Amino acid sequence: MPPVPRPYASMPLPRRLRKVGAPIGVLILMGLVTGLIVIGLTALNPIGTAIGFVLASLAIAVVVAAYLWLDRWEPEPLRLLVFAFLWGASVAVVLSLVLGLWLEAVVAPAAADDGSTSAFSVVIGAPLIEEAAKCAFLLLMLTGRRRHEMNSLTDCLVYAGLVRAGFAWLEDILYIANGESVGDALVTAALRLVMAPFAHPLFTTMFAFGVYVALQQRSAVVRLGALGTGYAAAVLLHGLWNGSSLVGFGAYLGVYVLWMVPIFGLAVGLAVYGRRREQRVVAEKLPGMVAAGLVTAGEATWLGSLRTRTAAVAEVRRRHGADAAAAVRAFAVQVTELAFVRDRLDRGFGDARVQQLLIEEAYAVHAARAAAPALRWPTPHPGLG
Repeated sequence: MPPVPRPYASMPLPRRLRKVGAPIGVLILMGLVTGLIVIGLTALNPIGTAIGFVLASLAIAVVVAAYLWLDRWEPEPLRLLVFAFLWGASVAVVLSLVLGLWLEAVVAPAAADDGSTSAFSVVIGAPLIEEAAKCAFLLLMLTGRRRHEMNSLTDCLVYAGLVRAGFAWLEDILYIANGESVGDALVTAALRLVMAPFAHPLFTTMFAFGVYVALQQRSAVVRLGALGTGYAAAVLLHGLWNGSSLVGFGAYLGVYVLWMVPIFGLAVGLAVYGRRREQRVVAEKLPGMVAAGLVTAGEATWLGSLRTRTAAVAEVRRRHGADAAAAVRAFAVQVTELAFVRDRLDRGFGDARVQQLLIEEAYAVHAARAAAPALRWPTPHPGLG
């Protein structure tokens, strides 16, 4: 870890490579598109849409909360998280509707009038189109400065999950609003929101795994293979799920219990592994930060786990107030950012831009320490005195 000379305040900051987000105008536009779709559904079926909006929002709030909990080690920029959700609820939905109608228009003339067109659309067409529309966001995240935010498996899972959560939220409202009666709407809500709130994010999670594997490879061919495999797995799961609903409730329940639940358990296990790996990366890089003068030996005693970080922040809040606690939390997050950049270089995936990013993050750690006077005040918590 290269040391940064003192005094820090008198040195010019390097150009910000990490500064990344989503233009506020783009977020507003996507929000307007989402709102107009909901307003249109309300005009067609006010009661059904109201039921769908309330119940879908409650269910998706649980899903979003789970992904935000997963993202505690290195919280992603709020604008990018909102961008991911709104992409799913606007861009992905519109693309899926337009391309779905186009595909049906192409397939219908060549299909017999026996329901085969509908089956093709549900089992093959919809999964191909919908997963492509959602996975496109992760491909966008691999471009430009956004690539620096994709540091771990957890990052890939969080962005994929929020895109699918946004898509599922609006899709659930649409299906529930299509109920011919309140009873039909409630039955649809039970099937979609009670049995499968995490099933839909699971599809795009398959592509997130592919993205993570691709990020670890140097060969362009292997990267494309990983992305293609992830997309194929997402389409397969989605098609199997949709196809089971056409066969009957027994098949739907069987696929849910025997296929979706085990894969969901595997995804949860990998997500927990991703979080633990993040902790290991930070713990492994802390000694180098101490040697470089970026953090003190005392601070390293509590920066290596979420439990001790939470305890330290809580102690600062009790003694010095919420603002001081927020500053200490920001310092801990910045240390994590630096650890991930250092890890990327140590694994041989760095270039000149990543080297510059490392210097930028080192300066940011010093700035975060300077903005957190509580790190210099005596407190009974180890490492904060």
